[in-house]
Amino acid sequence: MSALNTKRLVVVLVSQIIGFAIAYLIITLGFDALPLISTIKTPQGRSPAVYGTIYFIVTAVPIGFIAMIWMDQFLDTRILPD
Repeated sequence: MSALNTKRLVVVLVSQIIGFAIAYLIITLGFDALPLISTIKTPQGRSPAVYGTIYFIVTAVPIGFIAMIWMDQFLDTRILPD
């Protein structure tokens, strides 16, 4: 495995970890902050189990892809074509 392929693998793994972390924070803390910025009266924070495993994955993976795009650009791994 070449150094570039190793770097690409690390970028994909780290970006997905970042995506899952951001999704977890949105679901738990972000939903609790809804009464501060909207007309909702009660906090809506959920755990990933209550939110739903499939919904959590469908939320986290695209966020991880967004993180991967930025990491690809700044770390010059050339995962995406120019």
